[in-house]
Amino acid sequence: MKEVNVEVIGSDPPCPRCRKTRENVEKAASKHGVKVNITHLNAASRGVVEKYGVLVTPALAVNGVVKTMGRIPSEEEVERILAETSK
Repeated sequence: MKEVNVEVIGSDPPCPRCRKTRENVEKAASKHGVKVNITHLNAASRGVVEKYGVLVTPALAVNGVVKTMGRIPSEEEVERILAETSK
């Protein structure tokens, strides 16, 4: 089984939008059959801003690449992202 690293970038503690993003990732991963390591990163951290360039939350990064920013990705969108990444 392929392993994918997913980072949900948002406020700390996570806001409802960040929690929903994480929930959609978990659901999509279980449907897609991919092992996902989910990490929450604080968008206010200077290192996170420098690395990802995220200015609006929530953001979703997969294997170090920002895929969505400023909105909650749907479960279906996360499934597509995971499918593309796990090829």
